[in-house]
Amino acid sequence: MPKRSWSEHAGFLVNQWRLAWSGWWALEARLKGAQVGRGVVFLGRPLISVARGSRLHLGNEVKIHSALRANPLGCFQPCVLRTLCPDAELIMEAHSGISGCVLCAAKSIHIGEGTIIGSGALLMDTDLHHPTGQWGWGGEPGRGARPIQVGRGAFIGARAMVLKGVVIGDRAVVGAGAVVTKSVPPRHFAVGNPARIIPIPEDYFAAKPDAVQSGTT
Repeated sequence: MPKRSWSEHAGFLVNQWRLAWSGWWALEARLKGAQVGRGVVFLGRPLISVARGSRLHLGNEVKIHSALRANPLGCFQPCVLRTLCPDAELIMEAHSGISGCVLCAAKSIHIGEGTIIGSGALLMDTDLHHPTGQWGWGGEPGRGARPIQVGRGAFIGARAMVLKGVVIGDRAVVGAGAVVTKSVPPRHFAVGNPARIIPIPEDYFAAKPDAVQSGTT
């Protein structure tokens, strides 16, 4: 087995240092009202806020990557996990993972088991603002919000956007940079802006039936 270079050794030590802080970020998340399962890993400090009366749940062995070098593509911002209204919910099931992502729930965002979401993706179940008067904009995030549901073992690529009311099926794949405004059936690709829906070939998962594991890309 080849020896590691000095930079690989340095990277390993930095990663261990980040892991040492994971428990502190988990504690901070709990103090803010989040439910944090067993083995949740925080690489870097996320931005978390939980509205009074809402629910933010991180299942067992979820991975939240916020540090700049916590992802091969880099994280240009920390993960943002927010519930915006009373009765809103943001749920990440076991073994799911995100890198530098924004998840903002005014009603409901549910991420299925084993789903991973790439660097800089955004999922938002609300428009956040609405027109008022002749030129103004109101700030009622719950107005017009519709749930987002992401199934099990799905993949959402870097810089993708998933907007309100979208359901993404089990083992679906959203391409990098896609803007998803309509639901994606199980085992389908969503690519482009606006996203086009394309069936996934039958042999796509055949070689590696467990290709989607916990972690992020």
